[in-house]
Amino acid sequence: MYLTREEERMLEGEYGYAVQKSMEILVALGEIYEAERMVEIKSAQISGVSYKSLGEEGLEFIEELAEDGRVRVPTTLNPCGIDLERWRELGFPEEFAEKQLRVIKAYLKLGIKQTLTCTPYLAGNRPRFGDHIAWSESSAIIYANSVLGARTNREGGPSALAAAIAGRTPLYGLHLDENRVPGIEVKIPKPLSGYGYAALGFLVGRLAGDKIPLFRGMKLISDEELRLLGAALACSGGIPLFHIEGITPEAKLNPNMRASERYEVEADEIKEVYEELNDHDVDPDLIFIGCPHSSIRELIIFLELLEDRAVKKKTWIFTSRATRDLGERLGVVEKLERLGVKVVCDTCPIVAPIRELGVRSIATNSAKGAWFSRNLNGLKIRFMPIESLVELAVK
Repeated sequence: MYLTREEERMLEGEYGYAVQKSMEILVALGEIYEAERMVEIKSAQISGVSYKSLGEEGLEFIEELAEDGRVRVPTTLNPCGIDLERWRELGFPEEFAEKQLRVIKAYLKLGIKQTLTCTPYLAGNRPRFGDHIAWSESSAIIYANSVLGARTNREGGPSALAAAIAGRTPLYGLHLDENRVPGIEVKIPKPLSGYGYAALGFLVGRLAGDKIPLFRGMKLISDEELRLLGAALACSGGIPLFHIEGITPEAKLNPNMRASERYEVEADEIKEVYEELNDHDVDPDLIFIGCPHSSIRELIIFLELLEDRAVKKKTWIFTSRATRDLGERLGVVEKLERLGVKVVCDTCPIVAPIRELGVRSIATNSAKGAWFSRNLNGLKIRFMPIESLVELAVK
């Protein structure tokens, strides 16, 4: 792999330990994937922020890099394991919180912004079409590639952090035009809405395998639905990019986009996903939306659906600190909390020590949230539209 003279100096250690270690990681990746060279990036998004995921070895690794390291591009953080301001009120264990705060301190020392959200594009890190970036967090990756038209591979936490410190990443995979073409065309049976797109994404993620899907037959889809669709695709199939005819930017630029394989989704297949992601007759300990983190529009929708009724079950909305701040200025957060809904920031039920809070079952409108709650955290799950979640919460 070709390296510029500056990149060689970085690899040789002239810029310090953190830069050298980062370049070693990136060069190894480049050689594995036969990249010809590096490409400079515009931004990075770092996962592996929760102490639950990192553990002691991960924490020590970040603290080592922070001794002399500093990111070279705007860099944001994925959710951690606690709400930094309300962890005591919400019941998070003190010992876990202490470790988590050490993690955050190390990342901040590296010059990374304390966004703590899986939707960095709603918190100031919004790349432009064609920008090369290095993002980790599956739902953020697929949104950046598909909806924004930026270019990132499915980075892990260490490789995204290395790219942020070095300011570049190997030029391979989805950074190249030829790897962004669809491999399967998917026609949907009828217009969907809300969590229907989450179910569709979960279904197509499994059937597409490693092929990039091109959806046909979608007329209108909101940004919130795009995020539910993408998160589910990335969850069940590890898909980093999708196209929607006439809607997503690369499909608009290439109206003659085609794929050799075709698949027509049947309505019964969507219903089967609903069944698969539901443990029936479960009375959930926690009802939540915000996987990916909720937008201000979702906060407003939830509030309107409540119709001034107080919730009678533990109900949390997970969102970024930036979105909560906007919600506070608009008076939405105060009204939600008055009705018993907790607007929780900095974390999510997937990366938080959720079982230590006494939660054994959840209800959500997110296919990703449902799947990981069951398979990562061992919880019973209910998967339902936001309207049903509200009615369940106020019963």
